[in-house]
Amino acid sequence: MDHQMEAAAVITMAKAARVGARRPPPPARVRPRYRTIMAVDIEGSTSRTDPVKAELRRTLYRLLEEAFARAGIEERHREEFVDRGDGALVLVRPLDEVPKTLLLHPMVPILAELLAEHNAGPAPGPERDRRMRIRVVVHAGEVQSDGRGSFGEALDVAFRLLDCPEAKDALRAARAPLVLVVSEDIYQSIVRHGYEGIDARAYHPLVRLELTGRRHRGWVRDVPRPPRGGARPLG
Repeated sequence: MDHQMEAAAVITMAKAARVGARRPPPPARVRPRYRTIMAVDIEGSTSRTDPVKAELRRTLYRLLEEAFARAGIEERHREEFVDRGDGALVLVRPLDEVPKTLLLHPMVPILAELLAEHNAGPAPGPERDRRMRIRVVVHAGEVQSDGRGSFGEALDVAFRLLDCPEAKDALRAARAPLVLVVSEDIYQSIVRHGYEGIDARAYHPLVRLELTGRRHRGWVRDVPRPPRGGARPLG
């Protein structure tokens, strides 16, 4: 009888272990964290072959790293890049050393310069166009994280601005390899005040979005390559 009870207990424990293994882990505590949001997207990525896409992805990450470093935004100031397939998301921590103005000037003009230099370089072959043009969006707000990734309304607004047809049309019409889209919050709190290197007159209303019952406006400007010897003022 004792052996039967022990065997039953073992079976019960084994079943409980299997049930516990199937049970999802407890949800991570969700807390809002204020971040400056920057996201980029490569134009026409879906029309490229996979080897070319791989090369463009490597180039994009290399140029982003260099632009951030040259702008004085170190790795400790931001979270790891979040891959988006044909682009990336960067979340910058709210630190005094990295005000939002640094992204608008000089980081984005530096990125435009690096893109122009890359596009002017020799192509590896007639069938492998390595030139790259990108859209960039800058926004800020509360970002949520549940242990699997980041989400929230602020990110929804940023991606809607980045991916809207008007932003894609603006890049197609631009001579520069990069167009910058900023949210209404960034325009009103940063751009219109004309901080150093930021020219509000270069920005134009782009689109109005409605999200969760609120209207959001985006502003756009194309970013020419800065002249040698200094960065061109950027809005």
